[in-house]
Amino acid sequence: MRISIEHTTRYDYDTPTKGIIQLLRLTPRPHDGQHVLSWRVELDGDVRLNAGEDALGNITHLFCEPGPVKRLEARVYGEVDTRDTGGVVHGAVERFPPLVFLRETALTQPDAALRDFARTVTDKADSPLKKLHALLGAVSEQIAFDTDATKVATSAAQAFELKKGVCQDLTQIFVTSARVLGIPARYVSGHLSRTEQVEQDAAHAWAEAYVENLGWVGFDAVNDICPTETYVRVAIGLDYLGAAPVRGSRQGGGTEHLAVKLRVTPAFQNQS
Repeated sequence: MRISIEHTTRYDYDTPTKGIIQLLRLTPRPHDGQHVLSWRVELDGDVRLNAGEDALGNITHLFCEPGPVKRLEARVYGEVDTRDTGGVVHGAVERFPPLVFLRETALTQPDAALRDFARTVTDKADSPLKKLHALLGAVSEQIAFDTDATKVATSAAQAFELKKGVCQDLTQIFVTSARVLGIPARYVSGHLSRTEQVEQDAAHAWAEAYVENLGWVGFDAVNDICPTETYVRVAIGLDYLGAAPVRGSRQGGGTEHLAVKLRVTPAFQNQS
């Protein structure tokens, strides 16, 4: 399947900032189920993008704008060919062994309620893969998808207490629960092509868990499925912050106003 992506992130400030530093994780890498045909990242103005990789092998672009900056816009254009691998990820860049992804972070530290949830909903499953599928169904069923429920950097425990959240919250609940079971798990940021919704409000997120003799397998708790050819995998992390599309800091600027435009178009719509 060929997927075309156009992604624009715009920041406006009440007063000009004195400086901005941003790290972008907006560029996908190829693996056995994903071939990047073309990809371009642009910034408005005379700003230099420094390409590199982070510790986990994600492609990054770093820039520093000394200011003053009243408005900043980052644009991404690209096409990716994908195929359905049943959610299994082979051929991806792996910098560390799977056990690294048992590590807790501030956003994925389980409380007593999450520990009990993870063990209870999987107690009848007799293999790691069956436990993961049981966990997937339980998170999808018990945690409501609500775009107004949480803010950026909400922890898994906080979202679980609310019993609702956005895709990053459901993903972090799944990741945290899998680690409670002793299964390495990580956060994935990317895009999902929806035939009924080309114009989207934000990028997507899902989890990957490591299964012995199978490898890394994707689990999308929002949609209760393993990723298919409609998914474009961009970055991985221990939690949301480690795979966030844009992270950075600024000096001054007053109130920040963020606007995102995202268009994810499947191949058959490109041909119409």
